[in-house]
Amino acid sequence: MLLVRAADIPEYVQDGVVECGITGLDLVRERGARVAELVRLGFGSCRLDAAVLEESPVETLEELAGATVATTYPWLVRELLPAVVELVDVTGSVEIAPRLGLADAIVDLVSSGNTLRTNGLRSLGTLLESEAVLVAGDADAAASFASMLRAVVEARRHRYVMLNAPAAQLESISELVRPRVPSVLPLAEPGMVAVHVLVPSADVWRLLPELEALGGSSILVVPVERMAA
Repeated sequence: MLLVRAADIPEYVQDGVVECGITGLDLVRERGARVAELVRLGFGSCRLDAAVLEESPVETLEELAGATVATTYPWLVRELLPAVVELVDVTGSVEIAPRLGLADAIVDLVSSGNTLRTNGLRSLGTLLESEAVLVAGDADAAASFASMLRAVVEARRHRYVMLNAPAAQLESISELVRPRVPSVLPLAEPGMVAVHVLVPSADVWRLLPELEALGGSSILVVPVERMAA
């Protein structure tokens, strides 16, 4: 295992120095590396945005045509920006370029947007959604490792829900959790069953009151990674 700069990883993988690597999707695309993108890992999320000064009259990406744009992502700007611009290639502090008069606009990574606001900038739009990604020079050689990481990513995106419910409400409960098919176990109490189902994390809080309304009780929500074999 090697720990190196994120920007160098696409070349290390492409050149066969390592079999696979984890880095930002933006860096892979900017370098134009000949690698296979195997798994998006669900962390390090950010976006590549174009931005101008708050007082700028420019409102759309297309209106940047002919403008000067400061960026550390010249290849992606040329590929994704829907306007022909003059690029100013910088290596850091991109966000101060418009205020210093170095450029009319910038293209840079944004996560919360706080840095843009602090420097009096506003976003015109997103060119690329990025996050950490597993890449490999040979997808087949890294397939087993990719499968393990993919399983972890999927587990983190879901919750395991267990509840007791009236057997008469099974059809309605099944409709709520589609496309997942719940496991159903009989209980000692006549007319009652235990329902177990995997649901997306984002849906849990919407589902809970609906399950209760259908007679669900003793509801437990468990992270999938806590489940023991």
